[in-house]
Amino acid sequence: MKYAVVFIQVDKNTAYQVSVPDLPGCQITEKTIDLGMDEVTKAIQSHLTILAEYGEKVPNAQGLEHHRKIYILENPHTFAQAFWAIVSIDITPYLGKSHKINVTLPELLIAQIDNKVSKSSEYKTRSGFIASACVAELEK
Repeated sequence: MKYAVVFIQVDKNTAYQVSVPDLPGCQITEKTIDLGMDEVTKAIQSHLTILAEYGEKVPNAQGLEHHRKIYILENPHTFAQAFWAIVSIDITPYLGKSHKINVTLPELLIAQIDNKVSKSSEYKTRSGFIASACVAELEK
């Protein structure tokens, strides 16, 4: 899932508050944007782990444009200078315990899936790809 992330400079010494609007309470403070990008990924994963432990649903990502419009309307002075980014997170580990199922798919579709998985760092396995596709379809 692709989560929008907003960086707001909190002081002139380049400290940034990094927030994930789709995950209320998921925020960190870092000295640089680069450190913020590294650490916010870990913060999102920790946040999703806690949600999974409590049996909570993983929140859907609303999209960067959606959040930019809302944030700028609410506080134009603060968020007009904000830096926005997208963090891609594989949410399948946070969807609950895995169960093996038997799925029948056409041979050419399986070949296309395997080709995509082998060329992409986003998907580690065929099952992960199929799970991501199912989550995307269910979000509609």
